[in-house]
Amino acid sequence: MINSRRKGRYGIDAPYVPLLMTAGLLACIGLMMFAHMSGLWITAVILAVVIALYMHTTLRGKFVAWRSLLVTLPWRGDERILDLGCGRGAILLMAAECVPRGRAVGIDIWSSKDQSGNAMDVTGSNAAAEGVADRIELKTADMRELPFPDDSFDVVVSNVAIHNIGDAGGRDRAIDEAWRVLRPGGRLLIADISKSHQYRDRLAALGARVVRRPLGWRMWWGGPWMATMLIDVQKPA
Repeated sequence: MINSRRKGRYGIDAPYVPLLMTAGLLACIGLMMFAHMSGLWITAVILAVVIALYMHTTLRGKFVAWRSLLVTLPWRGDERILDLGCGRGAILLMAAECVPRGRAVGIDIWSSKDQSGNAMDVTGSNAAAEGVADRIELKTADMRELPFPDDSFDVVVSNVAIHNIGDAGGRDRAIDEAWRVLRPGGRLLIADISKSHQYRDRLAALGARVVRRPLGWRMWWGGPWMATMLIDVQKPA
């Protein structure tokens, strides 16, 4: 149902992070070579491992983790899906493969700070490459004020996006909006590296029974201290 070999080009999440880490690694190597500070080799090794884990997650791990999530859902094939902060379409387009008679809608503010080369036309090109251009829709929208009526979607997903909202009140509004547009009986899946306790508590206040769990090493953004947690909720019918 979901092709494990992705054909699109999905960029790097928060590209300044591996860039800064690489700069630190090169500085360590330079100091060891030219200033004879051999004690830095441990730091250099740690930085190299952290960079490798980060790059695995952004280029491969998130696809493996989300594919495992999506294939377990009981798809009919005609669902409407919403991706909050879809970026270049990594999760959106995999979800679209699950609904040959449905629709997958992605919203974003298209920030290149959050993902390299993030732009609506890039996501559209990736949709064409994955063969799902006929079943996706892209919009520029703020997840705190979704331009959709109540009960519009069967599945709402979000991958490492809601934490980019800088204030707790704004994140609560994003959760409220996701819940509002989700149909009774629908599924909400939020993966994020921080604030997952806040999402869980907000959804619980809305009457949801929330499952919160880690997504494993494939979604470590450099190490276990930057692990991705999953919030999994089914809206009462």
